Amino acid sequence: MKKLLKSFIFLPLIVIGAIAFVVFQVKSKAPIAHEETGYPVTAVEVITVKKLPFRARAMAFGHIEPAVTLKVKSEVSGKISYIHPDLKKGASIKKDTVVLRIEPTTFNISLSQSKAGLAGSQSSLAQLETEEKSTQRALTIAQNNLNIGLKEEKRIESLWDKRLIARSVLDKEVQKVLSLRQQVQDIQGKLSSYSSRKAATRAQIKQSESLVDKSQDTLGRTEIRLPFDARIGTVFVAEGEFTAVGSGNLFEASGVEAVEINAQLSSKQFRPLVSGLGGNHNGSINLNSPESLPAILSKMNLEARVRLVGDLSRETVWEGTLLRLGESIDPIRDTLGLVIGIDKPYERVIPGKRPPLLKGMYVSVELFSPEKPAMVLPRKAVHQDRVYIAMDNTLVIRPIRILFSQGNLVVISEEDESIKEGDKIIISDVIPVMDGMPVKTIAANDFEKALARKASGFTISVSSKNE
Repeated sequence: MKKLLKSFIFLPLIVIGAIAFVVFQVKSKAPIAHEETGYPVTAVEVITVKKLPFRARAMAFGHIEPAVTLKVKSEVSGKISYIHPDLKKGASIKKDTVVLRIEPTTFNISLSQSKAGLAGSQSSLAQLETEEKSTQRALTIAQNNLNIGLKEEKRIESLWDKRLIARSVLDKEVQKVLSLRQQVQDIQGKLSSYSSRKAATRAQIKQSESLVDKSQDTLGRTEIRLPFDARIGTVFVAEGEFTAVGSGNLFEASGVEAVEINAQLSSKQFRPLVSGLGGNHNGSINLNSPESLPAILSKMNLEARVRLVGDLSRETVWEGTLLRLGESIDPIRDTLGLVIGIDKPYERVIPGKRPPLLKGMYVSVELFSPEKPAMVLPRKAVHQDRVYIAMDNTLVIRPIRILFSQGNLVVISEEDESIKEGDKIIISDVIPVMDGMPVKTIAANDFEKALARKASGFTISVSSKNE
């Protein structure tokens, strides 16, 4: 019992002692040293902002079509007597070649009849002119005879007044003068009729000449010549076949001097191409007159590079020219039609490498605007219309105003003052990102050079320029 009582007395003393020891150890221990730390420094790649020679670029697609297509119809009726041996689908024939002839016998007869009628009318006119001259001479003689008769009448009348002759002599002379007067009047009347007769004959000559011209024209239409160097399409007739006027196409042909592409371009892509074309102080363009459109197209000075879709070979690139703009926007696809022309599509053909541009080929048209300075950034440097700028080894977040985007490039508006030339734009992915965080910059020089090449439209050169 006494041992149990002693245990209860010493146990609290042991606990109190242990606590006192722990408190002593804590108070006597040296304080913990605190190390001051900040955000970790992040290494980032940067490019220097500067204006680059920039060319707006857009891509359109379309099919090759001949610039000139000829669909020949018969202008006279008759049997086809001749067809050129090369008048076959796919053949090429030179300009002014007679490719088809319709039997001309009937038209030759008609021409001969028209010429005979013309010759008859011309002969009648010549005869009338001869008769007129003869009648004019007869009138002169008759007038002379009348003058002599009048003198004789006066002489006889003076003799009658002296009663030296009989009255019957005077009456006979008066009757003779009247006859001479009548003769002069008849000749004058006949002479005056020649004007109307010649006018009628000249009208007949004009009519005959028109018939001759018509017959010659009709005869000329029996021969069909190619108006240009052409590639033959479908031929619908054969030799010996009868054809009627306007009954249908005889054959089809396409010009080989040029082709056209009716390409469709997104209206959003077209806008950067014409940026800065305004001629007035407010940037407006006058389109009231049709003459202004060619001037605008010339002022645009767009470079067009045509390439077969899916073929990136250097040899399969052609240089084109913007000829016309579509009259409206396609409301469904939101595209604008552009007509691109290419000259000499059958030249510089390389078998197996560079084919001729044939009807129906599907091509892409890459359009470039003239160079002008612009502030261009890579798309990966823009984060929800903001950029990260390295300033004094610190990351600064700034909003920007984007004019438009082009592929992996972003063009900054000239009115944007949030960034300026010389700023260091971060192109690395920074996660997490915080305004004011410390950074260590690494100059991405190679990336800057690649960016400049892209901005200037560097791509595969047109083969014609390399030759």
